[in-house]
Amino acid sequence: MSGFKNFILRGNLIEVAVAFIMATSFGLVVTSFVAWLTAQMPESAADYFSNKENSFGAFLNAVISFVLLAAVVYFFIVVPYTKAKEKFFPAEAAGPSELDILTQIRDSLAK
Repeated sequence: MSGFKNFILRGNLIEVAVAFIMATSFGLVVTSFVAWLTAQMPESAADYFSNKENSFGAFLNAVISFVLLAAVVYFFIVVPYTKAKEKFFPAEAAGPSELDILTQIRDSLAK
């Protein structure tokens, strides 16, 4: 079981999955935006009003869906993942900084 935990928490599996989910959702936003832009240039005047309203509604729906999905992914995947990673794999204590090491070398050479 610890091997699976290491696989999930140490690798980039969660980051890649979140990126895939968000990219797919953003692709829908871009697709609906392009559909809305192309509806602004209809072939006939009769198509102008019907396509304009429908495609803007689809674009607005895609933007709202993207924001809601981003919130759900952040609060239900990213935050728990970050907390679990900090709990099971705490950050290693930082050693002395470069300035401290250089100061020690200077002091040793001065003696």
